Amino acid sequence: MTTLPDARTNGAMSDDSDGEPESHVHRSNAEIPPLSGRCVLVTGGAGFIGSHVADALLKRGDEVLIVDEVNDYYDVRLKRANLTLLTAAWGADRLRVYEGDICDEPFITEVYAREKPRLVVHLAARAGVRPSIVDPFIYIHSNIEATTRLLELARKHGNDSFVFASSSSVYGGSKESLFRETDVVDYPVSPYAASKKATELMAYTYHHLYGMNIAGLRFFTVYGPRGRPDMAPFKFIDRVSRGLEIQQFGDGSSERDYTYIDDIVDGVVRSLDTPLGYQIYNLGNGNPVALRDFIALVEANTGKKALIAVLPDQPGDVPRTAADVSKAKRLLGYEPRVAFEDGIRRTWEWYDQHYEATLGRSRPRAAAKGLSSLAVPEGLPEALPMGSPGGSPGGSSGGSPERSAPETSGQERSSSEAKVWPKDSAGPAGSKGRSRSMDVLSFVLGSHGEAGAF
Repeated sequence: MTTLPDARTNGAMSDDSDGEPESHVHRSNAEIPPLSGRCVLVTGGAGFIGSHVADALLKRGDEVLIVDEVNDYYDVRLKRANLTLLTAAWGADRLRVYEGDICDEPFITEVYAREKPRLVVHLAARAGVRPSIVDPFIYIHSNIEATTRLLELARKHGNDSFVFASSSSVYGGSKESLFRETDVVDYPVSPYAASKKATELMAYTYHHLYGMNIAGLRFFTVYGPRGRPDMAPFKFIDRVSRGLEIQQFGDGSSERDYTYIDDIVDGVVRSLDTPLGYQIYNLGNGNPVALRDFIALVEANTGKKALIAVLPDQPGDVPRTAADVSKAKRLLGYEPRVAFEDGIRRTWEWYDQHYEATLGRSRPRAAAKGLSSLAVPEGLPEALPMGSPGGSPGGSSGGSPERSAPETSGQERSSSEAKVWPKDSAGPAGSKGRSRSMDVLSFVLGSHGEAGAF
């Protein structure tokens, strides 16, 4: 069986303020909430949604276990930055991070045997419609096999609430004005959508056979600070602000239901806290935005004119997504609050103040107080590399803007590569008594000792 070393972390925590993007208010250790007695497994916690969900659970006093492969489907530095934020903000009694492939049976079996979590938020997945057409097998591995392994472990060890990420892509090319959970979704138009539909079916099977409380969440185009760089909100802000060309597929009339990260996190936590047998919920905003209007909004925020290359519609894309969230409102009390205009403004502000410094691209900035102030200087070792590239659930899946498909399969990772991050053992170059992650954190923080978000 895989040996998993203990994790150790320390630091201060972050907080939200008046609905603004997270981590703007510094908190002392004295303000950390008491432990709730709940222990939640969050898969994909190094990724966009997963890191935000983990932070929200920690803020309310839950213990959190993160399992994430930290694959290279997009820039690994962004995922490592999320882990640095979380590990710097919470002690080992609150947060433990296990780095490995969920489909590595010895690894994930030992994690479960050690931690015995009774609450699961399964967000690790391989995302991306177009890359799934290029290589569908990674999606079977990362989405279907991984979800089934977690369901089986949850069944064996006992589970009170199991929440997993589905996708609005299951609705395919629906012509309905609003997508409802009761719609027939038997005609997916991409392997990605098919893999998500398959996870819903498997989840229902486990509910039927074993009476498990399982909620599948159909996310509608999630965006916000620390977002995935392959998604249009991030990609357009990045490229327009730097004077680079963006690609517009179609005539600009296609519409998407964009959902701000804070609203998604609220829906995830409400789903976890409200076990109701087997349920599927739409988590969206309910107000689709046309592509041409979206681009105009990015131009207004960045103060730059977009350079647009108009291309044909892409295979697997759908013309419109629009969430009917009435079921989530009725059963969970879910209420999306952030309008797209406000969400894009917040995302731009985060990008402008913090993102480019993370990759060593921006002009120098004065350090600000609070957790959002940390900017990784150029030269941060992508060497923190405790994982190998691969296609297994690494949390924030998705491809970088510069490529269309993942490069390797998650099956290349062996159980001997599974690791806990950060480790309490001696790191490289004889850094005895402290973890490699803490060495890098010290490098990032310098003498100021200020942690921060990206």
